[in-house]
Order: sequence, then C-alpha cells, then structure tokens
Amino acid sequence: MAHALDPVTAPAILRNSALDGEAVRQARVDLAACFRACARAGLAEGICNHLSAMVPGSDDLFLVNPYGYAFQEITASRLLICDLDGRVVAGEGVPEATAFHIHARVHKGVPRARAVFHTHMPNATALAMLEGPPLVWAGQTALKFYGRTIIDEHYNGLALDAAEGDRIAASIGDADIVFMRNHGVLVVGGSIAEAWDDLFYLERACEVQRLALATGRKLLAVPDDMAARTYRQMREGDSASARLHLESVKRILDREAPDFRH
Repeated sequence: MAHALDPVTAPAILRNSALDGEAVRQARVDLAACFRACARAGLAEGICNHLSAMVPGSDDLFLVNPYGYAFQEITASRLLICDLDGRVVAGEGVPEATAFHIHARVHKGVPRARAVFHTHMPNATALAMLEGPPLVWAGQTALKFYGRTIIDEHYNGLALDAAEGDRIAASIGDADIVFMRNHGVLVVGGSIAEAWDDLFYLERACEVQRLALATGRKLLAVPDDMAARTYRQMREGDSASARLHLESVKRILDREAPDFRH
C-alpha cells in the first residue's frame, strides 16, 4: 500500500546546525511521542500513515516519519526533516511518497497547519465510508469538533503527485478535520499538541458513535444551539488541555518506553 518517495528526488544534503537546536529537539520528542501514542491507541496501520510538523522557526521545512517504519518504532532522531520540494535536509531514508505529496502541499497551502496528522484509524475511517455525514452531534466528545469538520467527497486513489496534494489542501478551507471519503482522516493543528489532542478525541467520538449505531436505534442529536454553546465552552481551554494531554503521554512513555526520546 505504501510507496517510497523516489530517492533521486530527495537527496540528503548537509545538516544545518540550526536544526540541532533545543526547539527542534523538543519538536522531535513531541512528534515521536504522538507516533508512539497512536500505536498504543490502535490508530496506526502497518508502515502506512504519517504525522508531520513544521520545524520551529521555519515555514519551509517539516518533520515527518521515514518510509518503512511502524509508528511504534519511531524515535525523535529517526524523524526526517524535509523541505517542501522533497529534499531530505536531515535524517536517514526518505518519506513515503503519499506522506510527502499530502503533507508538503498541505503545509504549503494551509500556513496555519503547523502540524498535519493523517491516519486510517478504524472508527473514523469506517464512518468516512458510509453515506451521509460521518460525525453527527450526538455525543459530548463529538461536540469538540462542531463546525470544524469538512468532507472531501472525491476519492482519487493514492496521492502520488503534487496535484493531488494541492487538491486535498484546497479542500480544507477553514476546517481542522477532513474526513477523506473512502480513505481516512486528516487533522491539522496550530501545534503538535493540538493535532494530537484532536486526533485522539476524534477517534473516541467516532468509536462511541459507531457503538451507538450498532444498537440499531436512532441517534439522539444535541440541538444546534446547545452544540455550538458546548463547543465554545470546550474551546476556551483547548490549547492548555492539549498541551497537558501530550505531557501526560510523554510521562507514560518515559516510564514504559523511554527510547522514544532517542
């Protein structure tokens, strides 16, 4: 299912000492923690799927996982730094082809997307395969995403060129969550912590909805005015909550799988 980016188009070049600074190191650790947390929560799929984040202080370099490694194998130092043209600036290996064509074009076309997480996590992907809106406003966790989702209705196979990446980027608009019909989900965030928090709770909201639908009974939706009010309540402390959520993930990993920092 996965395809490596042609290494001819992604030659390794000399590392810039600025890429070894503390801010970049912290971003590597945070993103590596997200990979490990995804694997532990069942949100990963073999060596497919990808998470990326812009390098701190840069608008044209991003961190992404190398092709051929499962999420549970990712460490801070194993992450690649790529430019938006496909060159590997730091790290060994190359990104998976769809990782580059999706993430580079989304980072370029949606500047607010400092982190872009793409998975085929099971419950969200299952809802993206059904007719109608994937996520409905029937559970409190779902209300975190009220007014923040869109559906990309145009499944075009694998994203193996910049044109498909540009099409996906253009579909995002003001949304933070993209349900990619017949494919998976894309989460964009202003930080690694925010993207992780949204990805985790999105899957939980979709899981609860799937369980409710499995009863065969009609979902009882929250009225729009209450859904909007609850969303506003949640957003008031969302950034702080996201940071604390990621810190809790790192504390657990420090006890149980500390090699993620290496």
